[in-house]
Amino acid sequence: MKIWVDADACPVVIKEILFKAADRAKIAITLVANHYVRIPPSPFISFMQVSNGFDVADDEIVKRVEANDLVITSDIPLADEVIGKSGIALSPRGELYTKENIKSRLNIRDFMDTMRASGVQTGGPSALNQTDRQNFANHLDRIITQFNNHNR
Repeated sequence: MKIWVDADACPVVIKEILFKAADRAKIAITLVANHYVRIPPSPFISFMQVSNGFDVADDEIVKRVEANDLVITSDIPLADEVIGKSGIALSPRGELYTKENIKSRLNIRDFMDTMRASGVQTGGPSALNQTDRQNFANHLDRIITQFNNHNR
């Protein structure tokens, strides 16, 4: 398993959780972004800078993700593509995207896009809170533990 991070919009606190987990579990993690992202020195952590453009980082992740890889993203269409390739998708808020819930998430996203396009002010997501960080860390630990137990 590799961990891929859609790093353009990933909160710093989530990156820090990921960096610690990568070193602790000795799992390769790659942050993908169209701007420079600082990473700590580690044989398990790398950064891939892609060119600017709509969905360039997402497309790079989809191209490289393999079955059972974990992708950290809040981008629902990217999560859908990852699931389609038998990968695992987890939001920075700790929401695990699955075959069972991704289509409804896409429908809600599309509905909200339509509302915004028609001039309705929908607001953005709330700030990441301690519960979100804990949910993320717990899901991440569970996924890594399942992977390690399966590969012993």
